[in-house]
Amino acid sequence: MRPKQWSKNLLVLAALVFSFPNVTMTMFMQSIVGFLLFSFVSGCVYILNDFVDREADRQHPEKRNRPMASGALNPYMALLFGLIVLIVSIAGAFVFNVSFGVLLTIYFMNNLAYSLRLKHVVIADIMVIASGFVLRAIGGALVIQVPFTPWFLICTMLLALFLAISKRRHELYLLQENKTEHRKVLESYNPDLLNQLNSIVTSATITSYALFTFTSGRTLYLMWTIPFVLYGIFRYLYLIHVKGKGGKPDKILFEDKHILFTVILYAISVMVILSNFER
Repeated sequence: MRPKQWSKNLLVLAALVFSFPNVTMTMFMQSIVGFLLFSFVSGCVYILNDFVDREADRQHPEKRNRPMASGALNPYMALLFGLIVLIVSIAGAFVFNVSFGVLLTIYFMNNLAYSLRLKHVVIADIMVIASGFVLRAIGGALVIQVPFTPWFLICTMLLALFLAISKRRHELYLLQENKTEHRKVLESYNPDLLNQLNSIVTSATITSYALFTFTSGRTLYLMWTIPFVLYGIFRYLYLIHVKGKGGKPDKILFEDKHILFTVILYAISVMVILSNFER
């Protein structure tokens, strides 16, 4: 279930951060429950994905060590366990919040389509990955019952596209001549295309976030957080193009101190600005 990758679900807390200074203990606990439910369902998605990809993963220099690919775990036992966790998690989500339950179901179906078909469709594969992050952001707003702006969702979508494109580029770089033996869709990508896509998405992300700080209806002092976004994106581009990283965003978040401190400082800055300069 890859608990180390559950850090991606911290995006569920984004709505909570932007709700300062009106955050209550109830809202905090609701966000934690939302985070846990997303983590359990995403864990089930990982089980399904590893089950479907277990043959291809054996050709990958890193993924061949995964439990099902290596033969350490019975694939069908894992699939049964995942089904039980999924049913309990979805049912719990509906009891907790009906709207959130519907969204979590959509999230799983979206990933099911990805695992079975869409991950083999060029461009659509990265779009589906990005949509998963948008659903996390929406889910975070639903559980604490706060509105979200279109700009917030656009920024989330673009940043997620940036990470998904970077992941594909890293896979292309890592596998080189053996790319088709692992992920079929890599046949349709090349470094020039992915670099071009990243340039477009990077520019759009920075522009959209700048517009978000001015048009979100909150304090204009949010524009002070723009340098954190710029530095974070530039640092990630450095890691991609100079260090040859980018395949595991969750791993980079905790291993690269520059990225980690930037995210922490960004979150603290948003909370401080909204708590002291809100109109």
